[in-house]
Amino acid sequence: MSRSTFASFRRRRSAFFTAFTVVAAAALSACSPIKVLNGLVPADTYQFQGGIAYGKALRQMLDVYQPLPSTPPARGARPLVVFFFGGTWTNGDRASYKFVGEALASRGAVVVIPDYGLSPVFTYPVFVRDSALAVKWALDNAAQLGADPKQVYVMGHSSGGYNAAMVALDDRWLAEVGASPKQLAGWIGLAGPYDFLPIGDPQAQVAFNWPDTPPDSQPLAHVTSAAPRALLMAAAKDELVYPDRNTGQMAAALRAAGVPVEVQLFDNLSHVTLIGAFARPIQWLGGPVLPPVMGFLGLASVPSHKGAR
Repeated sequence: MSRSTFASFRRRRSAFFTAFTVVAAAALSACSPIKVLNGLVPADTYQFQGGIAYGKALRQMLDVYQPLPSTPPARGARPLVVFFFGGTWTNGDRASYKFVGEALASRGAVVVIPDYGLSPVFTYPVFVRDSALAVKWALDNAAQLGADPKQVYVMGHSSGGYNAAMVALDDRWLAEVGASPKQLAGWIGLAGPYDFLPIGDPQAQVAFNWPDTPPDSQPLAHVTSAAPRALLMAAAKDELVYPDRNTGQMAAALRAAGVPVEVQLFDNLSHVTLIGAFARPIQWLGGPVLPPVMGFLGLASVPSHKGAR
């Protein structure tokens, strides 16, 4: 076995045992794995501002993760990423995704993670409107947060990937708040559902008022040559959001419209571990997922500041 092969083996073995430890700890403590992952996220690799209102409604709140002053790129040249979490538009909260904020901020991105209205209290298009309003807040505050206003991206996982896609592709929603998808530098979809009519999932049926769901609720219907460039990632064997129908069709439509798009499929990840692999303890489990994202943002894959462990 060569030295490089042995080193790779040791790294993957370490990742496996770390992942096993995380899952075991979650089971023993009766906590969710996501809470355990967040508990292992370092606190000295980013700066945090929490509970910022981007609107007047109770769920219209967001958290901001900023790079340390010593983390390149310099203040004013950093990309800003608005990340939308998944949960079938029915559950989830911004605090559960500290591990995503840390992963990106420790590598030089300013990260905004908003809450948004959830079903059954709120249904389509409320969560899309909330997402657009959060992006408008990010665009307006990018410079103040130390980011480049011309490098604002939207990103989401699962149903959050849908939110990101709708904001990036359907100009109605940003137009309502005085902004435009043309102000976005790109969008990143992680196992997002982009074409899911007819709706079979009971939670999604409620969220979209099925069967009275309008056809133009589907992101695939809004692909044009004006769309921002995209990075689409998915687990190759995802059984919750089928990659061929969603990621595959979206990539094909963007390419046909002449929009630059990158696609990454992962054989050893699932729908859930695709986002879980952003967490520092298991970033090499089945992935890696971070290098394509950081490359898309124009940042290094490895943290370079003194606070990184």
